[in-house]
Amino acid sequence: MEGTIRSNIKIGATVLIVQKQDQRTGKLTEGVVQRILTNSQNHPRGIKVMLRGGTVGRVQKII
Repeated sequence: MEGTIRSNIKIGATVLIVQKQDQRTGKLTEGVVQRILTNSQNHPRGIKVMLRGGTVGRVQKII
């Protein structure tokens, strides 16, 4: 599913995110959504979320 549309992302969902420092390499981090940080309904680079544990990044894929 698309990680660029806010309504696709639910708290508790397992997602793959790219962290700010990993944007050049494209390294993805898997985790469970704790908070949705982006307020707009869509974002071209992915909706920004905070995972359990405090990791922040933009959703690339919803698992």
